[in-house]
Amino acid sequence: MRARGRGHQVTALAERPAVSARRLSGLVGAYVALTKPKLVELLLVTTLPAMMMAADGWPSWRLVGATMVGGMFAAGAANTFNCWYDRDIDRLMSRTANRPIPSGVVSPRAALVFGLVLAAASLTLLWVATTPLATALAAVAILAYSVVYTMVLKRRTRHNTVFGAFPGAAPVLIGWAAVTGSLDWPALAFFAVVFCWQMPHFWALASRFREDYARAGVPMLSVVAGPESVGRQSVAWAWATLGATLLMGSITPVLDWAFAIGGGLLGAWYVAESHQWLDRIRAGVPDRPMKLFSVSITHMTLLSIAIAIDVLV
Repeated sequence: MRARGRGHQVTALAERPAVSARRLSGLVGAYVALTKPKLVELLLVTTLPAMMMAADGWPSWRLVGATMVGGMFAAGAANTFNCWYDRDIDRLMSRTANRPIPSGVVSPRAALVFGLVLAAASLTLLWVATTPLATALAAVAILAYSVVYTMVLKRRTRHNTVFGAFPGAAPVLIGWAAVTGSLDWPALAFFAVVFCWQMPHFWALASRFREDYARAGVPMLSVVAGPESVGRQSVAWAWATLGATLLMGSITPVLDWAFAIGGGLLGAWYVAESHQWLDRIRAGVPDRPMKLFSVSITHMTLLSIAIAIDVLV
């Protein structure tokens, strides 16, 4: 019996490192989840093509690395602050109830400290390796999303998504400023593309989870307006996205007919899908908003790839 007991004790001791490793892995994963990595990835998709347009080619690897990592930390910080502040309503929404703070994996204080560390690391890296303007734009984007959108507007107005689209499109300006130290009309046109694109993109997601937002008392457009109104406004912003894309192609010297065709077709696809969503809403059939959401992600990814190809070829 004693031998068996000692055997069990040895086995338990041997298992402790594996258990500790799993716990550490889970904790690291929780902190990564605070940054909303999928959203960060989507934001960075627009940074690199903006840098390439500004450089009329491939910028230095050092500059690309510093800007992308700095931008990743900036977006991660803003998203972490969002998770910290919204922890009360996140508990009420099925989509967010399992986030690290509501689930108890990360404490609110630890999340706040983590966000501050990410913000400091981002601004330090951008200041040292890029330009003062890029650093300032990143700081403004963090504050705009964390304070203006999350703390002031999100729970007070149906127009919160429009205001939130400003920091959402900021990576374009940061990327351009990191290369040139200034801004120019092509950068502002690309900013307009990403800004307009966000409304159908997010309103489709908010429509899918309108009951969640209603339960949490967040006045998203899909909660305070009827589905048809949301669909009509999404169509309008999709058309604005197409218009801004064509404008960018016409005023950006490094882009030629290849982007005009590719960007125009992608914009037309986005417009068509938004119209189809509105048609489904009016017909009273399942409106499938996540189809438009998926199309929006593919659209922006392919548009960024089209810019990169056109600059390099």
